[in-house]
Amino acid sequence: MEFEDFKRNYDKVEICNMNPDALDDDTKRNWEVNIFEGNWIRGSTAGGCRNYIDTFWTNPQFKLELVDADDDDDVCSVVIALMQKNRRKLRKEGLDLETIGFAVYEAPEEDDQVGKDFFRYHPSKARSRTYINVREVSERFTLPPGKYLLVPTTFQPHHEADFLIRIFSEKRADAIEMGSNVDADLPEPPMPSPPEEETDEEKGLRRLFEQLAGSDQAICVRELQEMLNGVLSRRKEIKFDGLSLSTCHSIINLMDVDNTGKMEFQEFKVFWDKMKKWIMLFLSFDTDRSGKMSSYELRTALSAAGMQLNNKILQLIGLRFADDNYDIDFDDYLTCIVRLENMFRVFQAMDKSNTGRVKMNIMQFLMLSMNV
Repeated sequence: MEFEDFKRNYDKVEICNMNPDALDDDTKRNWEVNIFEGNWIRGSTAGGCRNYIDTFWTNPQFKLELVDADDDDDVCSVVIALMQKNRRKLRKEGLDLETIGFAVYEAPEEDDQVGKDFFRYHPSKARSRTYINVREVSERFTLPPGKYLLVPTTFQPHHEADFLIRIFSEKRADAIEMGSNVDADLPEPPMPSPPEEETDEEKGLRRLFEQLAGSDQAICVRELQEMLNGVLSRRKEIKFDGLSLSTCHSIINLMDVDNTGKMEFQEFKVFWDKMKKWIMLFLSFDTDRSGKMSSYELRTALSAAGMQLNNKILQLIGLRFADDNYDIDFDDYLTCIVRLENMFRVFQAMDKSNTGRVKMNIMQFLMLSMNV
C-alpha cells in the first residue's frame, strides 16, 4: 500500500506495546511494574467517581510507595494504565465499554481502606485527564517519592466491570491492595448478671421468656422468633416486618453452647447485650430512619462490630443481602452480622495455634456449613 492510499483510508493509528519501554531493542531502561486485577461490583465496590462522595470511598484502593527518585531528577516517573477486561466478549450481550478513570492521593499512614471523610477533605495529587469509555486509560506522572493511594473507578456508581491496573515506574515501587485483610476482634461477652441483680429490662425479658419456655426453661427457634418480634416491635425506631425464621436459626446456632437446639435464659441475656449494640450500629447508619442501611456502609458497620472483611467477601455479602436499591433491611443486617460472628468464633476455636489456617474433614465441613 502506498502512503497516499494509507492516508486516504485511515485517519488514526494506535501502536500497542506491552510496557513503556522504547520499541527498539537497544534501550537500557527497564521499567518496574505492579499488576492488579479487580472488580467493580454494585452494592459494595462500584462506588463511581468523586462526584458521588458517599460511595466513592468504597471503590478498590491500592497503596503505592515510590521509594527512589529517577537517576537524573528528584521526582519519580510513573505510568498508570487502567484497562477494562472482557468487554469485547460482553458486547454480544449488549454491554458496551464503561466510562472509566482514576485518581491518585497522598496516602495516610493507616493500612486499612480509607474512609469517606479522607476524600471529602483531601484533593487528588494526580488523576486521569478525563473519564472516557475506552478500553484503557493511561497517564504518565512525575511525583515526589512517598506513599500514594490509587483509586480506579467507573464514572457512575453501581456499574459493574472487571479491570486490570498496571503501575510502571522507572525505579522500584511497592504496591498493595488495601482492604484485603480478614480478621475479627470479638471480645468474650461478660458473664450474665444473677437474677437478684437484673435490671428492670432484664426482669421484663425474663417474664416474657418464662411465658414462652416449657418445663425445660428453654425456647426453640419459633419461640425465639415470637419473643424477639414482640420485643422489637415496641421499639418505634426500628421499622421492619419482623425477623425471619432463618435469622432466628442463626441466633440459636451462635448462642447454643450446649448444643440442645434451644436457648436458655442466661444464653438469651448474653445475646441481648450483643443485640443492643448491633441495634445502635444499625440506627447510626440508618440516617433517614427508613429502616434500611446502605450496603456501601456495611463495611464500616461490620468494622465497628469488630469484623474486618476484604473486598471479595463484601462483594458476596452485598449480592446476598442488598436489594435493588443497594439497601439492607434490619432482618438481613442481623442475619449477616450473626452468621459472620458465628463463623469467626467457630474458626477461631478450631485455629488453636492462631495461624489463620485450619484443617477439617468432610464431616466437620458439613457440620460447620449446616450450623452457620
